[in-house]
Amino acid sequence: MPWIVLVVAALFEVTWAIGLKYSEGFTRPWPTVGTVGAMIVSVVLLAIAARSLPIGTAYAVWTGIGAMGAVIAGMVLFKDPATPARLICAAMVLAGVIGLKLTGPAS
Repeated sequence: MPWIVLVVAALFEVTWAIGLKYSEGFTRPWPTVGTVGAMIVSVVLLAIAARSLPIGTAYAVWTGIGAMGAVIAGMVLFKDPATPARLICAAMVLAGVIGLKLTGPAS
């Protein structure tokens, strides 16, 4: 169960990362409210997952999934470059997240 909570926390991290772009530096009220809400939910869920998982693993997986999601969202939503080098680096982040999950506790 903690791993599911952690993944949901990371998905909220992706949401707030995307929200930062849409809030235009917190100058647009509704995107700002959504972004701040997603930040709060994300951190609270990370804290809940960290009760059972090692904090280093939980934080690295949380940020790794968040980073991957932000990279993909940037490419899809904002036309960020999808160069081979960027894709290889993103794949390395994903490999690290998978490695931490596979070598972490089973809970």
